[in-house]
Amino acid sequence: MEKRRVVITGMGVVAPNGVGTKNFWNSLVHGYSGIKMVSQFDVSSYPSKIAGQIEEFDPAHYMSPKSIRRMDRFSQLAVACSKMALTDSMINLEGIDRNSIGLAVGSSVGGLPYGEEQYSIFLEKGLKRVSPLFSTRLFVGSGINNICIESGIHGPCFSISTGCATGADNIGLAFNMIREGKIDLMLTGAVEAPLAPFTFASFSLIGILSTRNDPPYNTPKPFDKYRDGIVLSEGGAILVLEELYHALNRGAKIYGEIGGYGTTHDAYHLTQPAPDGKQAELAIRLALKDARVSPKEIDYICAHGSGTILNDKVETSIIKRVFDTNSNSVLISSIESMIGHPLGACGALKVAASALAINYGIVPPTINYEHPDPDCDLNYVPNQSVEKEINFVICNSFSFGGKNSIIVLKKFSD
Repeated sequence: MEKRRVVITGMGVVAPNGVGTKNFWNSLVHGYSGIKMVSQFDVSSYPSKIAGQIEEFDPAHYMSPKSIRRMDRFSQLAVACSKMALTDSMINLEGIDRNSIGLAVGSSVGGLPYGEEQYSIFLEKGLKRVSPLFSTRLFVGSGINNICIESGIHGPCFSISTGCATGADNIGLAFNMIREGKIDLMLTGAVEAPLAPFTFASFSLIGILSTRNDPPYNTPKPFDKYRDGIVLSEGGAILVLEELYHALNRGAKIYGEIGGYGTTHDAYHLTQPAPDGKQAELAIRLALKDARVSPKEIDYICAHGSGTILNDKVETSIIKRVFDTNSNSVLISSIESMIGHPLGACGALKVAASALAINYGIVPPTINYEHPDPDCDLNYVPNQSVEKEINFVICNSFSFGGKNSIIVLKKFSD
């Protein structure tokens, strides 16, 4: 049976290099980095002192003071992104059955930084000084709860948390919900706000953070010979996905179409990708098959490209096997070179960036690429964006623990 088509009709984005879709896209196209010295807490004793902080975000633009006090920062980002996405899609919540709107919005660490703060208060001042809001602000699902409370949405709600694959997996779930006829409209994506002393320290301890601190905007360096790790960051993207005719009947603008989704697991290691990359390769092949697209049709790969030595090497080898003789001509870039690594939100931000790339016919660059690596020898669109008609895109998300999740996007055509 022919499955229903699913299109993107709205976006809301918060990123270290831009709040709002327009600012985010302008920064990507021009290669502007959002990486700065950490200012939210003291990092003088840390080997890594940089992060992707969102300094221009003001929650008061999106919610009341009472709501702000009730939410952790990641929930504030989630509400802001959802409101931006609904506005962008021109959906009038007053004129729609709110049981007909679903949510699939996740996070990797949720309100963990707030948990850090409250635990310190508990140790120093005792139980009575701990906030009664602690339990409602901490868990990953509080993001969708706050979106629903702020918007009055009553439909099916999910919050998948699969590490760095979180955004892709929530979008994949929403995509399948719509094309299988279970619902016509979903808000989907992921948000992350992990910047806090102990959380930051935990990533430092396992040695995956870049220590190239000065100047901060010169790292991360995906696919570069001298890459030395990720830059932890915050951010998020929420998309409006709709069944095609539902969108056309209300005259919605369409950014692009979700074509396919594939996911596998390495079952190998908690932090390292399997060196053979076989399961990640399979995930790409499954997504292409799901989308009914051949590797030679892909114009652009929005890479995972986190900037670690092993991940970028393995991702390059996977691309070579899947795309074979086309691997040298397909354009590949990592937007993480500009926004850092926002854990669970990275996949959602990459899908948003890819849809914009299709819409504008521009491939964003991989900045900070200066020294070619013999193990990473493909076209990573170094330092300057490229104009190109883009019909098909692959978005790669590879997570801690070995989760591989891939989204295929298509240029919309009747």
